[in-house]
Amino acid sequence: MRPYFDKMPGFGKPLKENRIARTQESRAQLEAVEGEIAAAKKAVEEVGIPTARINERGGLTVWQRLEYLVDPGTWQPLHSLYNPEENEEGTTNVVDGLGQIGGKWAVIIGFDNKVLAGAWIAGQPDNILRVTNLAKRLHIPLVWLVNCSGVKLPDQEKFYADRRGSGAPFFRHAELEQAGIPVLAGIYGTNPAGGGYQAISPTILIAHKDANIAVGGVGIVSGMAPQGGFDVAGLEQLIAVTRNMKDKPPGSVSTHYDSTGFFTRVYDEEKGVLDGIKEYMRMIPAYDPKFFRVTEPAEPQLPATDLYHLLPFNQKSDYSFDDILARLVDGSEHMEFRPGYGPEVYTGLVKMDGMLVGAIGNRQGLLPKGYPEYADYPGIGGKLYRQGLIKMNEFVTLCARDRVPVIWFQDTTGIDVGDVAEKAELLGIGQSLVYSIQQADVPMMLVVLRKGSAAAHYIMGGPTANRQNAFTLGTAATEIYVMHGETAAVATYSRRAIKDKDAGKPLEPLAQKMNEMAQSYLDTSRPAYCARHGFVDEIVDLKALRGYLKAFAGAAYQNPKSICPRHQMLLPRIIKG
Repeated sequence: MRPYFDKMPGFGKPLKENRIARTQESRAQLEAVEGEIAAAKKAVEEVGIPTARINERGGLTVWQRLEYLVDPGTWQPLHSLYNPEENEEGTTNVVDGLGQIGGKWAVIIGFDNKVLAGAWIAGQPDNILRVTNLAKRLHIPLVWLVNCSGVKLPDQEKFYADRRGSGAPFFRHAELEQAGIPVLAGIYGTNPAGGGYQAISPTILIAHKDANIAVGGVGIVSGMAPQGGFDVAGLEQLIAVTRNMKDKPPGSVSTHYDSTGFFTRVYDEEKGVLDGIKEYMRMIPAYDPKFFRVTEPAEPQLPATDLYHLLPFNQKSDYSFDDILARLVDGSEHMEFRPGYGPEVYTGLVKMDGMLVGAIGNRQGLLPKGYPEYADYPGIGGKLYRQGLIKMNEFVTLCARDRVPVIWFQDTTGIDVGDVAEKAELLGIGQSLVYSIQQADVPMMLVVLRKGSAAAHYIMGGPTANRQNAFTLGTAATEIYVMHGETAAVATYSRRAIKDKDAGKPLEPLAQKMNEMAQSYLDTSRPAYCARHGFVDEIVDLKALRGYLKAFAGAAYQNPKSICPRHQMLLPRIIKG
């Protein structure tokens, strides 16, 4: 198969100076949003006890632990701004992402010990479940840096109970282990109650000498069996018991290393724990990347900085998706699948760090005359028609057959509508794509370049396809909504406008309501909002996007559940004919 992959057809055109000059304002707008996102991420890192004070106590922050643990240049953070419950801390109190440890990809998550000593807080269970889903989908290890003081008791009703409450991750750890996916834990500090289960549910437990894990901590154990209410005498007794328990907390190293043997290793130094994790990562099964590389890795022939001049900040401006993709993939090369069919959609094979990946994306602008073939109106890029939907069904099915992971790129206004579109079976073919994705059983990821709207956001590998979708990225231009705000305002108020007009009522108040609704849609669809509420898993600078794509490909191929020998693949042969 070497002739298929060594030198694929090149694509993408170099930028002309006049385009660079013409798009300077758009670039400035994109970079301004990226700056705002970066500042928001930095603010989250600085929440809580200052790093210097943690270090004075002899400890490291979660950020310092990650810096030591993860191979340089491989950390791809996720959920940096995720805060769906709008916690006053501005965080869910865990830090996570993809990174390599000793050359092997892992999903890594740690409690932020600067904030409430790493307590459970609202939104955290959903964050953790996203992370366990990621490890499951990519079939790679989950590494925990446990430093969890237990529940933020005043807010317990926001996260303790329910089907997706704070106990659900322990069952998900068991699910990972049953699927052959190890969970490694480096354990620091005091970890009572929920923190104890965070520490005991992984596969391998590696502890710092001052760590402890317990069903109940000092505050719980010393406060058992109150007499019904509190008085001074009762408090005096509580103080005495608490002081004694604080000196000898339950579940220390002497218990869980010497007696129970739960701790596999114990280290005197904080970094020793991280070295222990590195050692266990070296023991974990993983293919050398060369096993799945179809050719040697290569950087794109065209620079990533061009992306700022190719992706317009203005949602109504057109651009070439092919030119964007050419700046993200190895060698700026591809093998396009059915290029003359379904022109509103790009489908093709590309290489990412030398490994084969399927790419699907929305093309923009006016489509060829006579398309869509079932209608008498012109086709417009970003919208999906019959042929495009059929082509995506075929491509996803063939990628699944050949065990090729898929990257989706969205900039879509939705699926064609109207009775003509219904007769063309678009509703059924769209649901067929949902079925095709669900049966594919290969890792997928999504990049929402600009718009993710209507049913097209679901059926084009969206986060709702969460059995296959590993994670979703957004950019400084991302907007996600069921429809554009102005369209929503028309859909909501058009009949009211007729009634008010016929009744002789003034239309100005209604126009104001419509403008307010359109603005609300904009406010709740912009990048920072999408990141806080989990519509995307991270907002990424355009120039950093390729790093995430390489991490996805590397992780997807590290320990796949099934393999198609490259010489038995059909998709490259179908493309070549």
